[in-house]
Amino acid sequence: MRDCYKILGVSKSATVSEIKRAYRKKAKLLHPDITHQESEAFNELRMAYETLVDEKSRALFDQTSIFKNNGFQKRQTKQNFDYRTWLLARNDEESRSRLIFFDLTHHREDDAVNEFKQMNMERSNFRLSRWFTREEFMDYGFILAEELVLRQEYYDAVILLDQIIQMEFSYEYFRLFFPEVKSLARHILRNNIEGAVNDELAIDAWERALELRFGKSDDSFFLQKMADAYDRIGDSYTASVCRDAALKLS
Repeated sequence: MRDCYKILGVSKSATVSEIKRAYRKKAKLLHPDITHQESEAFNELRMAYETLVDEKSRALFDQTSIFKNNGFQKRQTKQNFDYRTWLLARNDEESRSRLIFFDLTHHREDDAVNEFKQMNMERSNFRLSRWFTREEFMDYGFILAEELVLRQEYYDAVILLDQIIQMEFSYEYFRLFFPEVKSLARHILRNNIEGAVNDELAIDAWERALELRFGKSDDSFFLQKMADAYDRIGDSYTASVCRDAALKLS
């Protein structure tokens, strides 16, 4: 196999986040659904991605590759300037947002997740998308959402996926990968939110779901879940409104 890193256009020290982003970017240009023909380049790209995104296969490739003795060196910062330390010393929203994506792409996924959760708790109107280009936010935001799900931080994942999906509605970016984005959000909302957070937060998540165009069947399901949650918190009137709305969609 050719050098997987060159095929994807990433360095040998690339993080999983960088590999995923590089793959999605190139796949949107080479996918047969776009070119309308079988593509050797796309097959090679897919094989390179599958090799590098899996920890074990990547390690095996690194060990057997003829490139292992080429002296790859980690990028060094100039004059000992530590960008992460600089970001940590600042408390403005932009710096803390940039810290999240910096950690996500420098093998500090736990720190990225914890910082994102902290920002959501501290600032009610926090939106990570304010501080990045659309491309950066859509790519790394989805990767961060996947990391949140891995750690069972379902409500925070919904908040992020809601922003990504609404942004996709306003202007298509993911295209081929958008079904994957919506499928992840739908699975969380149907299977993971209830019981993972208190009823007030669950209701908020299901209200967001109603704006994400999943379809009548899913909307009916979310409304029924909201009704049950409102009953539990003692709001029988709103519960009945939700049930009536759910019945009209079923």
